[in-house]
Amino acid sequence: MLFVIHALDKLGALQARLANYDAHKAFLSDTAARGVRIVMSGPLVAEDGVTMIGSLFVVEAVDLATVERFNAADPFHAAGIWDRVTITGFIKRQG
Repeated sequence: MLFVIHALDKLGALQARLANYDAHKAFLSDTAARGVRIVMSGPLVAEDGVTMIGSLFVVEAVDLATVERFNAADPFHAAGIWDRVTITGFIKRQG
């Protein structure tokens, strides 16, 4: 099943995001052991089109609990960067 993870950063979290970026990328480089396949992911940006303000993932996993464990293990989560995370099931219709 597909899921969308929509995570918005806390105000002022950009420096913490940048400081933890390499650990986050390394974590995302091998997700199979966590039962998740990343379909698409990347940073959310402010209106300037550059400043990172969050993260968006479309992932495939067997259930919501697996995605929740995956998200909780992300270094960005451990660093307290995200203010709000929403995980929602997703049905792909186009694209």
